[in-house]
Amino acid sequence: MTADDENITNTDALRPVAREMALVPISKTGANEARVRAGFWAKLRRVVGRIPFAEDLVAAYYCAIDPKTPARVRAILFAGLAYFVIPADLIPDFIAGLGFTDDASVVTAVVAAVAGYIKDHHRTRARQALLRDKPE
Repeated sequence: MTADDENITNTDALRPVAREMALVPISKTGANEARVRAGFWAKLRRVVGRIPFAEDLVAAYYCAIDPKTPARVRAILFAGLAYFVIPADLIPDFIAGLGFTDDASVVTAVVAAVAGYIKDHHRTRARQALLRDKPE
């Protein structure tokens, strides 16, 4: 621990980050949300049998579209979900065995970062959606 670390109070740690230092730039939030809303279910239907993290992914989606979820949490979720939806990845999805490794890593990190906001009702909706033939 440095001298600077000792001077940080709990209140300082909870202060909002300046817009230019945000993990998810505020200006990109709307674009990420639009991409996710337009392509999430179609992409999920194509790959659901090949990804073990589908329930977390869908629970994150339901949390992101929940108006009760704080805006900064929604921004983080939409950024992670956009990474899943957008076809250009670090590791292309078509590579057998490795294609969804980066997507799984991003989804796992995002879900861990906002886990307290993904409620039981989001997970219940996710399980129900995955059991239906055609998610909404």
